Amino acid sequence: MPSPTVAIRGQRSLLRQIREALAGGGPAQARLDMVVRIIARSMVAEVCSLYMRRAVGDMELFATEGLDPGAVHVTRMKPGEGLVGEIMRLGRPLNLSDAPNHPAFSYRPETGEDPFHAFMGVPLLRGGRAIGVLVVQNRTERVYSDDEVEDLQIVAMVLAEMVAGGELATEGPLNGIDLAPTKPERMKGAKFADGLALGVAVLHEPPVAPSQLLAEDIGAEDARLKTAIHELQAQIDSMLEGQHGLVEASYEVLETYRMFAHDRGWNRSLEEAVRNGLTAEAAVERVRSEHRARLGQARDPYLRERLHDFEDLADRLLRHLSGDGATARALPDGAILIARNLGPADLLEYDRTKLKGLLLEEGSAASHAAIVARALDIPCVGRLTGLRDKVSEGDPVIVDAETGEAYLRPRPDVVKALQARLEVRLQRRAEFAKLRDTPAFTRDGAKITLLMNAGLDVDLDILAETGAEGIGLFRTEFQFMVAEEMPRFSAQAALYARVMDAAGDLPVTFRTLDLGGDKVLPYLEAEREDNPALGWRAIRMGLDRPALLRLQLRALIAAARGRALRIMFPLVSSVDEFRAARALVDTEVAWAQRRGRPAPSRLDVGAMIEAPAVIWHLDALLPMTDFVSVGTNDLMQYLFAADRGNPRVSDRYDFLSPPALRALEAIQRGCAETGTPVSVCGEMAGRPLEAFVLTALGFERLSMPPAGIGPVKQMVLSCDREAARRGVSTLIKSSAGSIRNEIETLARKLYLAI
Repeated sequence: MPSPTVAIRGQRSLLRQIREALAGGGPAQARLDMVVRIIARSMVAEVCSLYMRRAVGDMELFATEGLDPGAVHVTRMKPGEGLVGEIMRLGRPLNLSDAPNHPAFSYRPETGEDPFHAFMGVPLLRGGRAIGVLVVQNRTERVYSDDEVEDLQIVAMVLAEMVAGGELATEGPLNGIDLAPTKPERMKGAKFADGLALGVAVLHEPPVAPSQLLAEDIGAEDARLKTAIHELQAQIDSMLEGQHGLVEASYEVLETYRMFAHDRGWNRSLEEAVRNGLTAEAAVERVRSEHRARLGQARDPYLRERLHDFEDLADRLLRHLSGDGATARALPDGAILIARNLGPADLLEYDRTKLKGLLLEEGSAASHAAIVARALDIPCVGRLTGLRDKVSEGDPVIVDAETGEAYLRPRPDVVKALQARLEVRLQRRAEFAKLRDTPAFTRDGAKITLLMNAGLDVDLDILAETGAEGIGLFRTEFQFMVAEEMPRFSAQAALYARVMDAAGDLPVTFRTLDLGGDKVLPYLEAEREDNPALGWRAIRMGLDRPALLRLQLRALIAAARGRALRIMFPLVSSVDEFRAARALVDTEVAWAQRRGRPAPSRLDVGAMIEAPAVIWHLDALLPMTDFVSVGTNDLMQYLFAADRGNPRVSDRYDFLSPPALRALEAIQRGCAETGTPVSVCGEMAGRPLEAFVLTALGFERLSMPPAGIGPVKQMVLSCDREAARRGVSTLIKSSAGSIRNEIETLARKLYLAI
């Protein structure tokens, strides 16, 4: 008798026999019976059994060679029961020399497996989910070799795809196999962009499904795989060198990518799968499923994060194999986009008329994807750990960005409740629309100017609809972040002119480039920084590379065409920085005038207050400025030394806390004393409760995402500012870490519409 290792070397022949057996005619059960006989013979095993998971979760014996055939479709085990349940739970092989002595062993007398000791079982993985278990057994006590485990895993992978992709999945006794998640599931995450949506799941980067599993020419497949791996490695190497890359990808992430792309173990696993008879695409899917099943069970967040790295690498490698590098594609109506994370360019590539919601595994409310989602009024929930493993393309999905939840395959009663809430939101929008042309005065007569944050062409289309009194913050960096190369002077000037034309007589405040930190451009080289948020970014980059900043200033002056122009510099941390930046503006105005080009009819130059240092130097800074704007997003992260993009610490502080509000109060007081116009343009301004507090502190200009203008205006119209001032003034003297609850109570007492 040949040794098991010698017998199993005919791997390619075995896979072909399995494929032919499943593709042949006859009843499904007969074909499965033939498959387990083929595997038992090839593996020199006395038993080969196939267990599949039913939709109810039970594992059922579907076919066997060597056990009592009367147990087929009779023997069932509850989730986690027996050795088969253990394999399903772990998602990886179990190799035992004496199975009956294993603590998880569950004896089933109807199977007649008493005399068998050696046991090897491997999961049937599809999309990283275990849908079944393939088992071989022998009477003698022995441990199966690594080669045998490897080969049975490949057989199980091919078998899973063939069972799921053919008629067997729905024929006769196989009807009802649990091939994909089917049960309703509720996931708790974090609210990134407000709203509600019901639609169908669309995977941002769906795996490229292998059209062929078995290789016709192993040598050719091996060459294809090596070429694709080499291209992938070269691509990631060039990303790290700053030549090409992903929007927003930090150097730490890219270095991790490069490490794993060059990982010998990963490459060896792929090459071994091809040598055993799989196509290059099938090899990638097989290795991907193994990583998902193994690392998906890990409790260590670091290990689970490594799973995402391998996932992204697998997706990229499959696209290299297919020759298709495109990420965006046509969407169905009511699409809910599912992704690990997104850059702003990724989101803008989709048809926004069909994109109704966004669900992310990661991210933060301050990420660029979240900012763009808010600008497009697309509900977004993030930090949904394990989302992609729990949803399939086409699943019905609810995005509840009011509560920060997602519902996968929701029950009818949940859908009905959501539809009722959508009706309420539509009614509220209708109420806000009626207020569009109503000036925002408080009940005691204080005028509050409500402005809109913008940064995209699409924002210009809705400026008139919102009732905003201008654009209080135009983020110029978005044009740079979505481009493949540095935007030329003509492209910059054209965009700025379109913005001013769309605004008409309404004011527009252009913020100069706020790049660096987490906003990494693929075409700009940058050195790695240990703490990018505190590093070379915003005005610091502009002053160190004056040609870049001067080109933008020149484009802004040209776009104005003699009209009024407002320019604002981000992250000014010292008066010297502002003085130097303003000098560049004066230089460019003089340059335009020497060439006979019109200077702006009025030029206002301002600074963003985001660095805490300038709060204690307002007496020197404010006289130099024409206006200032408070960027609460960055200001708060610097005040509390907590990265707003890091979910571990971003929730450690509250905008509505005494130190935060005292800092804002100091800024407002300083501006009032010098007569310097001041606005608030961070996310805080667009939330009715927070905007109520800003109004109470004396701020009269608030700039916010478009969706915030209606709710904030409704709040302003219901507010008595003097009563609010007295109440908030008392509360900010508190010693509590947050006074949100107290402010909510105050708002109710004042009958505030929030």
